[in-house]
Amino acid sequence: MGILNEISTKAPEGFDKRLAERKLNAYIEQLQSLQELMYAENKRSLFIILQGMDAAGKDSTVKHVFGQINPMGIRVKSFKKPTDEEYSHDFLKRIHKHTPSTGMIHLFNRSHYEDVLVPRVNKLFPEDIIQRRFDHINAFESMLVDNKTIILKFFLHISKEEQVLRLKKRLTSPNKLWKNDPSDISEAKKWNDYITVYEEIFEKCSKKLPWIIVPSDDKWYRNYTIAKTIVELLKTVPMKYPSEPFEKNKLNINEIEKLHNEE
Repeated sequence: MGILNEISTKAPEGFDKRLAERKLNAYIEQLQSLQELMYAENKRSLFIILQGMDAAGKDSTVKHVFGQINPMGIRVKSFKKPTDEEYSHDFLKRIHKHTPSTGMIHLFNRSHYEDVLVPRVNKLFPEDIIQRRFDHINAFESMLVDNKTIILKFFLHISKEEQVLRLKKRLTSPNKLWKNDPSDISEAKKWNDYITVYEEIFEKCSKKLPWIIVPSDDKWYRNYTIAKTIVELLKTVPMKYPSEPFEKNKLNINEIEKLHNEE
């Protein structure tokens, strides 16, 4: 029995949907302000990883939680199957170049965890390579933290029944057809295999940076939980707007006023 069997995929019984939606809007406003502060301070970054089964809602989370953030301070990267060129390098090279610089928030829709998840499920590499990749991932994330990167790892937890409903919708809704992939059905049949590997990921890659498992059958609760988690964490970070430039610029106020008078 793994941890996913112990956590519901649905919102807690009796949880007020309307209240959660109002709070979500408030959290998004706070996130806008915190993102601006992080960008202005330019001393640290936020790296958010979104993982989950197919149709778990990664795209939707990006849209509904981060869609109103100033685009100057946020980037979204979606990782798919590595290209031949990417395969010719170590598996973390394509990942590392997309991690955030100071002041930035970067969102990964899938991530370096795909490089243990997919090979393990499809038996692409020997076991010793997979095990070493777990070690490389832990070292990689520790190195980013040492460089003042805040990392949040979210697993969007949906039920098998909810996945089936969402995959069906991709085939029946005109505005969802573009999301359909011929491999969706074959991959969905490997549900148990993927869950098994995710359980191993949680076990081996959570000691310093624990995974946050988000019940995601109810999209409104998923959005609320993720926004709340990010805002509450960032509010604990001692960030402040730079003061030195302001102090120096006070010396130029008279010069600016002179320019105005000259006009």
